[in-house]
Formats: sequence, C-alpha cells, structure tokens
Amino acid sequence: MTTSATDPLAAGTHTVEIDGVVQRYHVHGTGPVCVAHSGGPGIGWEYLRMPALERHLTIVYPEPIGSGASGRLSSHPHGYTRPRYSQFLDALIEHLGVPEVHLLGHSHGGFVAQYHALHSPERIAGVILYDSAPLTGPEHIAEAMRLVESFAARYAGHPELPGALAAFQAMSAASDDAQTTAAAKGLLPLYFADYWGREGEFAPLSASLSATYISGMDENLSPHIINDREDLGSLTVPTLVVVGRHDVVCGVRWAEELHRLIPGSELLILENSGHFGHLEEPEAFSRAVTRFVTAAARSTA
Repeated sequence: MTTSATDPLAAGTHTVEIDGVVQRYHVHGTGPVCVAHSGGPGIGWEYLRMPALERHLTIVYPEPIGSGASGRLSSHPHGYTRPRYSQFLDALIEHLGVPEVHLLGHSHGGFVAQYHALHSPERIAGVILYDSAPLTGPEHIAEAMRLVESFAARYAGHPELPGALAAFQAMSAASDDAQTTAAAKGLLPLYFADYWGREGEFAPLSASLSATYISGMDENLSPHIINDREDLGSLTVPTLVVVGRHDVVCGVRWAEELHRLIPGSELLILENSGHFGHLEEPEAFSRAVTRFVTAAARSTA
C-alpha cells in the first residue's frame, strides 16, 4: 500500500494505492469517523453526499474501485466481488489511521458493509445497513418486481411512467458505461417516494448522475450471488438497519428480515422515503445515524 504525506482525514479529495490500484476517496464533515460505501455497483459516489450528517460526523466517501476516478481491476468489468471490495475497505481503514470507524453501506454498499462487518469486524465500531438485504438472486428480483408493479399502479397514467419502467428493464441489459448511466438516470423516479411531486428538488441528481458498467460476475465469469441468511446471526457489530417505506429495490421486507436476523440490531423505517432517504428525509436520517454513532462511541469509551 502506497500513501501520501497528507493527513488522510483532512477535508478534501485523497488517493491511496492499494495492491497496485488507486483508491480515491473524499473527506467531509467533523466528528467521529464514518466510512460511507456507495451503491450500484458502479454508481458515482456523489449521490450519497449527506451534508446534514456531515455536521456531526467525519464522513469518508470512497469511490469504490471500478467506478469514478478510482482504478479498475485487470479483470474489469468483472471481478468486483464483496471479498474484493472488503479488501479495499480494510486497507482504506488502515490508511485512515484511526482505531476504528463506523461503516455505512447504501444499497449494494450495504451488501459490502454487512460482508465486511461479518468477516473483518476488528476495526468496525458499528455498521449502518442502509437499504440493504440479506440476499440477491431470484427471490430478491421477484420482490423488486412486485414493488415496481405497485409503483406502476400508484402512478398509472403519469406521462413519464412508461419511460421510467423502460429504463428499469434496460438496466439489466446494459453492457457499457453509457447504457448504464442512461438507465440509471431514467429509472430514478422509481427510487423515490414522490419524485415527480418534488422533481425540481431531485432533478439535479438525475442531471449529474454517472455510472460505470460492472458486470456482476466474478473473475471466473460466474454470477456473484449473495446469501447472508445463515451468517447474520453471528454478526457482533452494533447494527442500525435503515430503509425507506417506498423503496422498490431493497424494501421493508428485507430490512425487517435483517433486523430479525442480526442480534441486537435497531430498525428505522423512513415513512416518506424510497431508496434515497438521506435526500428525501435528510434531517430524520441524520438524527438517527448520529444518535446511533455517538451512542456506540460512548459505549466504547
């Protein structure tokens, strides 16, 4: 691992070289350190900026390898498995030079965070599983399709609904960065509780969103399927599970299951949010995460 002489937690943009691959990350805010792993995989990290939370915590936002300005694996667009992401998280946390951090993972980042908390808990003071699930695969896809159908029924007749549904279907067929970015922009309305009612507020996100195509295959071109159901009962790290009531991709069913499976976990359902509660209900989201982090910090002290 190659590092620079700059304070690794100084506000701004940093890079660290890990196993020959550049890991870029950004530091904002002040307070206890929380590493926030964005989703996708391949979605640009910027959507996860949490200014309300940065008033209370030092947030470290990695650009996950394979996305943004971070380096690509030699096997790109394949090989971006949870063990690989966890390896980079471990090295980044070591680079930050603090005894332990909180780890927040959103969407696919939640899958990464729960894997890391299960397999490398030593420097994790607490984990926030934000719009995550215990598994991927056919069962997860079927639930997402059910929720998308409910969304379509709720917004039947809206002139932009057909385009959003088409983009949702196109995401699974995307095979390059341009197609992935276009699909991600187009399907955004499905990921909010009321995108069209607050379009002026959320349209800038759509305009700035970028994405990198990542295949979902491992290095051997086998699908990287996740199932943590049997393992989550052994998770010893303090855990907060957060979900939006109207999330169609990692909905309440999965958050409630995570809460049941993880001993001593807490559950927060944001009643007026979809997949982006930090944007839809930023103050409620910030209060809950800040309380969780500071309570864990007091307990550790």
